[in-house]
Amino acid sequence: MIFDLQIGFAGVLLPLLLLLIVSSLRVLREYQRGVVFQLGRFWKVKGPGLVIVVPGLQQMVRVDLRVVTMDVPPQDVISRDNVSVKVNAVLFFRVVDAAKAIIQVENFLAATSQLAQTTLRVVLGKHELDEMLAERERLNVDVQRILDAQTDAWGIKVTNVEIKHIDLNESMVRAIARQAEAERERRAKVIHADGEKQAATALIEAARMLAERPEAMQLRYLQTMTQVAGDRASTIVLPLPLDLLAALRPRPRDASTPGATMGG
Repeated sequence: MIFDLQIGFAGVLLPLLLLLIVSSLRVLREYQRGVVFQLGRFWKVKGPGLVIVVPGLQQMVRVDLRVVTMDVPPQDVISRDNVSVKVNAVLFFRVVDAAKAIIQVENFLAATSQLAQTTLRVVLGKHELDEMLAERERLNVDVQRILDAQTDAWGIKVTNVEIKHIDLNESMVRAIARQAEAERERRAKVIHADGEKQAATALIEAARMLAERPEAMQLRYLQTMTQVAGDRASTIVLPLPLDLLAALRPRPRDASTPGATMGG
């Protein structure tokens, strides 16, 4: 009778023991860690691989160490020059200390999201609209540095922040378009004025060279006649150089010559 009771007790105890052993086994992947608490107190971080957790005495919380991609919803930002815009971004971070991520903050995902939204508004609000549009890389670095410093106590490393879109209202888009058009017109006028200045300088230099070398003036005159003769004009008026007329004029007689004396 006693032997039968022992066999029956062993038959009940053995399955319970096997069930206890099976329920105490945990398998953690390479990118996972287990934060183990023993009777409510932090004990250690385990993993990866096979982990034994004593039921009733220990509890384990799984933590993923992979990089998390979090989309920051559009935020209403007022720039330093009082322009209202909507800005959204994407945040990349990962857990580097599993114990801090579980113990120091209730929900590190929600906390990081809320902190990213407020930091994005604060940082962009310190800059003007032109800086937001032209210096996006520098703003990304500023937001990333501030977030990384604040989440360090939670065991979280913010690796990158990227501002995706800066949405403007229609009136501001038209104003920016007018500003860009005015800037292009200003540059065109400046380039035209520089060209006129360079052309005037070249003409002055050319005139100086022609004045120093009269034969160069004659060559230029002949070249101009060739160009005019090649045109289809029915009537061609050619200027006659004064030095040619001077060659045809009679030379004045000298008062000391015999002819001049006899004529007197």
